[in-house]
Amino acid sequence: MSTPVDVPAAAAALRDSTAEARAGGTDVMARLSEGLAAAPFTDLHRVRELRGVEWRADGSARIGAMTTVAEIAADARLRSAYPALTATAGALATPQIRSVATVGGNLLQRNRCPYFRSAAFDCLQKGGDSCPARTGDHLHGTAVDLGAACVAPHPSSLAAALLAYGAEVQVEGTEPRPVGELYDGSDSGRDHVLEAGALVTGVALPVPAAGESAAYRRATSRSRAEWPLVEAVVRVVRTGGAVTEAAVAAGAVARTPLRLPDVEQALLGASGPEAAAAAVAPVPDLCSPLPQTGYKAVLLRDTVRDALERALEPLEA
Repeated sequence: MSTPVDVPAAAAALRDSTAEARAGGTDVMARLSEGLAAAPFTDLHRVRELRGVEWRADGSARIGAMTTVAEIAADARLRSAYPALTATAGALATPQIRSVATVGGNLLQRNRCPYFRSAAFDCLQKGGDSCPARTGDHLHGTAVDLGAACVAPHPSSLAAALLAYGAEVQVEGTEPRPVGELYDGSDSGRDHVLEAGALVTGVALPVPAAGESAAYRRATSRSRAEWPLVEAVVRVVRTGGAVTEAAVAAGAVARTPLRLPDVEQALLGASGPEAAAAAVAPVPDLCSPLPQTGYKAVLLRDTVRDALERALEPLEA
């Protein structure tokens, strides 16, 4: 196993070998046990440059790729500046997972489709020529069709939150790119577009917005340690009591996290939670569900509404 101590060495190790990066290991070690990853790995734990939060002169933040989800959730300054991000980080997975899972790992993790995860099945993600979930059990599959034959939703909750902030992902040796450009909803063979050997070094957030309030909500089939059936991230900025800026992102319903621009537009000028019902009314029409995922259209609408009502609660004086 390679254990580089700085970014150039880590980038070279990944570039010059077929070894996969290991960050927190919550996904890669599971895939190792499932026969979907192979050791040795390039272990990133000793690369201190990839850890922590850097605050810039303009008040914006950069979060290193090896910063854990728990560290994000517990950071008071991040909570004040980017409440939608910290709310999402604090709600995903379990305390044990959050304590080791990293920002970069969460963004680049592989999907949780049981057909992909099982050695007994071939699929498009493993070089096969069909998606067995499409004609099989796809109860947890996509409900918004972006053009892919694969029906596995993208599993990154942090990607949805970062999408709502218009954050950029930093990849060593390349120009920063919007987080949405990490993913291609029409690609059935990959869960992200980065080539093998790429090293994500961090994410850059914009200058915080004054007057922002936010909420994160997820619907699950059990109360603990469960992947969301749908999830919603909402952030609103109010001036004089009325919404002047809104961002709404959804996860677990498509091959990529999604922004919901029609909902965002409907929120402009809103002054309280009563605006949520009308804003989310068109959400089911955005869905083109599979035979077993029709429930997600209504569940997404209601989960977004729940998040909106929380985010639109009156600000404390």
